[in-house]
Amino acid sequence: MKVSENVKIIKENIQRACERSGRMTEDINIVAVTKYVSIERAEEAVKAGLIHLGENRDEGLISKWEVLLDKPQWHFIGTLQSRKVKNIIDKVSYIHSLDRLSLAKEIHKRADKPVSCFVQVNVSGEESKHGISPEKVKEFIGKLNSFFNIKVVGLMTMAPHTDDELFLRSCFRQLKTIQEEIHSLNLPYAPCTELSMGMSNDYMIAIEEGATFIRIGTALVGND
Repeated sequence: MKVSENVKIIKENIQRACERSGRMTEDINIVAVTKYVSIERAEEAVKAGLIHLGENRDEGLISKWEVLLDKPQWHFIGTLQSRKVKNIIDKVSYIHSLDRLSLAKEIHKRADKPVSCFVQVNVSGEESKHGISPEKVKEFIGKLNSFFNIKVVGLMTMAPHTDDELFLRSCFRQLKTIQEEIHSLNLPYAPCTELSMGMSNDYMIAIEEGATFIRIGTALVGND
């Protein structure tokens, strides 16, 4: 299917999820995850009106950025090695995977202006997942107060691949609770108003539980 047709379907689903949860569709940002598709497919996503594109490797982001430049806002959504920060820092609007102090130091050092970052939280506790444990999020964010080139706009999590809707909801709900706790601290460098959660298989549930950024790949742009 064309990306434009997929966008229409996803926006209809977003509308239904918002109606069920009493939310506004304007509060939901779609990040088109283009890591498995060609530059041409990414271009198609931009032509379909999508303004947020997500990549999880520096090579993929750079190759698409060289063609599309600043037409979309670029999101780095994968695990980011400190040594690769310099490759992408001047190209991205958002980093979704801040999960350690060494990475924060490198972002701060390399950035010319504040970078919007999501702190990655391992809500499910899976060993295969990156991220900070929920009980350490507040402490970690407290250590970022001297890094003026980092703005903690929100929290991110990767939910488990499961059909257990109750478990998914509990994961998303827990992240929402932590986000509200951080937001209530009124930290100038960490407004923490956003939630990056939900992918192709669970984005409607994520929206119902408070997501503001959903990261959609296969259901939106395919995988080849």
